[in-house]
Amino acid sequence: MAEKIKKKPTGEKPATSRRTSPTTRSSRPLAEAPTPAAETVPFEPKVQAPTVDLLAPVKKVRKASGAASLQHFIRPLTDKAPPTPLPLPTPEPVAEVSAPEAPTEEIQETLDEPEDSGKKVLHLKPPIIVKNLAEQLDLKPFQLIKELMALSIFANLNQTIEPDVAAKICDMHGFVLERDRKDTSKGHHKVETKVEAPKIPEPPKGDALKSRAPIITFMGHVDHGKTSLIDAIRKTRVAAGEAGGITQHIGAYSVNRNGHPITFLDTPGHAAFTAMRARGANVTDIAVIVVAADDGLMPQTIEAISHAKAAKVKIVIAINKIDLASANPDRLKKQLQERGLTPEDWGGDTICVPVSATKGTGINDLLDLMLLEAEMLELKSSETVDARCSVIEAQVEQGRGPTVTVIVRTGTLRLGDVFICGNYWGKVKQLINDLGKPVKEAGPSMPVRVLGISGLPNAGDELMVMDSEKSARILSEERVASTRDTKLSGAQRTTLENLFANLAFDAKPTLKIILKCDVQGSLEAVTGSLRDIPQKKITLDIIHSAVGPITESDVMLSSASNAVIIGFNTKTENTAAQAAKREGVQIKLYSIIYELIDQIRESMSGLLSPELREAIIGHAEVRQVFDLTKGRVAGCMVLDGRIARTARARVLRRRQPIYDGGLATLKRFADDVKEVRAGLECGIKLGDFSEYLPEDIIECYTLEKIPQQL
Repeated sequence: MAEKIKKKPTGEKPATSRRTSPTTRSSRPLAEAPTPAAETVPFEPKVQAPTVDLLAPVKKVRKASGAASLQHFIRPLTDKAPPTPLPLPTPEPVAEVSAPEAPTEEIQETLDEPEDSGKKVLHLKPPIIVKNLAEQLDLKPFQLIKELMALSIFANLNQTIEPDVAAKICDMHGFVLERDRKDTSKGHHKVETKVEAPKIPEPPKGDALKSRAPIITFMGHVDHGKTSLIDAIRKTRVAAGEAGGITQHIGAYSVNRNGHPITFLDTPGHAAFTAMRARGANVTDIAVIVVAADDGLMPQTIEAISHAKAAKVKIVIAINKIDLASANPDRLKKQLQERGLTPEDWGGDTICVPVSATKGTGINDLLDLMLLEAEMLELKSSETVDARCSVIEAQVEQGRGPTVTVIVRTGTLRLGDVFICGNYWGKVKQLINDLGKPVKEAGPSMPVRVLGISGLPNAGDELMVMDSEKSARILSEERVASTRDTKLSGAQRTTLENLFANLAFDAKPTLKIILKCDVQGSLEAVTGSLRDIPQKKITLDIIHSAVGPITESDVMLSSASNAVIIGFNTKTENTAAQAAKREGVQIKLYSIIYELIDQIRESMSGLLSPELREAIIGHAEVRQVFDLTKGRVAGCMVLDGRIARTARARVLRRRQPIYDGGLATLKRFADDVKEVRAGLECGIKLGDFSEYLPEDIIECYTLEKIPQQL
């Protein structure tokens, strides 16, 4: 106090001392009030000098006076402020002191900002695990668990906590938590996008569609000249002056006839044809059935016709060995007519061409008729869309790896295209045509061999061009996983028991069967009996019938057509039994014809949905209506029959039905009962109906399912 009084007579301005120490004036108003009296009595402060309690305020004055060191910061702010016109003799210069208060607070705020910014920033990605958070905070895990328990959160070392809780913990330790968002492009939290196979492009209109070559398949019986006829057509191509020759066998080749290409599939009979169709590949446009003129229709010929009919492709009959003396084309045409293939010269629409593979007779006529038939079919395709191909065969070649022979169905396949084929993916490294020469692209109906696939697909699989290599690889992995699941679950084929479950609601039921018998007489008798079954409500389709044991070819046809194999007095080959087990095809064997007919009749009847008929079981009359807490209840007298709790009922008012539904409650006095007989009273509540009136009739009935008859 004495020091302060001694400083006042010096040359310092009192105004500045008040500005720099506003806290002193506010904290000690009594000591500053007698300032003028202190000048007359200079030794008055010595009386209070021994007081030690006043030392603490002196420290505050010194701390506040430390703000005087910031005077050079404050003066520019005060100089900019407008001067206050206050007179000098004013005893309380409060107005002068109030001016620098705002700048002092602003300075204090700017001084606090580096304290907040001095907190360390902690970056964490959700989920936030207790162990990881403890490591980031440099704490023992049990210490962090203890702090979490103080917040009423119980979590062990490996559990996760909410980000808000983690932010509180970080704030307690001087950290600022910044939550990082999940990076969906990498890491464990990547969002998996399901890749779908490219959809079938819409056919372009106008000039974008161009005519393509027809695809021909040869089928027929053994030793009827299929291979000889194919070789004769090959010789025709070489003799026509085409460069090179067939240097390797790729399963398909092209022939140019008068500037129009024709593609032939060199497959081993109808077995491979059906195997491809079973996988959904109807590649063939025209099926050529080769029949020997001296033998007529044989079992494999009939099978080939059945397979071609099931595939719904155009059939052309090539009558081979016409040069033999024992050839009888008219007998063959009669047999074809019995099979539903009436020749054109007999008034039908089936083309029959007499040829001779050994002498080359009729080869050109056969090719011309193929082109004519293809022109009538109007086979067109687009070359601008992404390529879609069908696999003919696949093999592993030494030095080349897996190779696939395909026929382009639409679009253009080029070098470098990324594709998916069955369960495997790849990138076209090389394209080889049927002459063994590399090509840069392959158009519609062109057979090529493709190199660069990761595995061996099945015959009939579809090769589709994909947008990127990544999507092709992901789709391949998904298909491999789906195939594995399908093998574990087993294929679901049509059986005589589950036919009804496999029917569409709006389609007419159809039962497809393959019939095999021991002798021709039995086959005709069974076929005739099956034809006599009424087919107004359901259709019985015998897609193939023959004499002999049930073979693997029959099983493949059944698998492709979703049919049931019926055997009468015949056996099943071991290979057929194994194939049936693998494909999930049902084989039924019978020895008595009546059992076979009855089983087929029952199966056809089971395909029909049963009819629902009403059976009235009783009537009750409403005598009085009671209003209860649960709703209105009709007090009734049963007139005839019985009222059953599980039956349905309708309310008749003046013989007109006004409600139809089930019974909610049926009571006899206060007890729930299952039924009430005639002559007894009861309480009835029908569903949500409450508009009962006396003399209403409640008619009780049941619905009976009656199987339909054929």
